[in-house]
Amino acid sequence: MSAAPKSVPFRFRLDLASGVPVYRQLIEQVRNGIVFRSLRPGNQLPTVRQTAVDLSINPNTVVRAYRELEILGVIETHQGRGTFISSQHKVERDDVERQRQLDQIVSEFVARAGASGFKLEDILTRLKERNTSQSQ
Repeated sequence: MSAAPKSVPFRFRLDLASGVPVYRQLIEQVRNGIVFRSLRPGNQLPTVRQTAVDLSINPNTVVRAYRELEILGVIETHQGRGTFISSQHKVERDDVERQRQLDQIVSEFVARAGASGFKLEDILTRLKERNTSQSQ
C-alpha cells in the first residue's frame, strides 16, 4: 500500500438518541465519508482502542463495525500498522443503498419526534404543510 494521503484525522460521532445501533453508525460514517470524499483510499482510521475510549463504548462494538467494513472490502487492516480505507473498493450509493439510508433517516426522525411527544399524525400533517408551502 502506498503512503497514506495527508488529511485531518477522522473522528467518529455518535447520536445515542437516534435508536440506530452504535456499530451501524460507525459503518455509515465511514461509508458516507468515502461517498462524500472526506475519506479517501489510504486514509487511516482511528484504532479500535482509541475509538472506544473517545466514544466511551465497548471496544467489541468498534471491532464489529471494522470487521463488517473489512468484509465489504471498504477497509484493510494491516497488523502493526493500522486500519486504512481500501483503494480497491468503490462505495457507491445505488438505489437499494439510497432506499436503506432513507429508511434509516425516517426511522431516526420518527423515533426522535416520538421521544419528544409528537404523534405520527402530527409529523405527517407538518410534512404535508411543508411540502405544500415549498411547491408554491
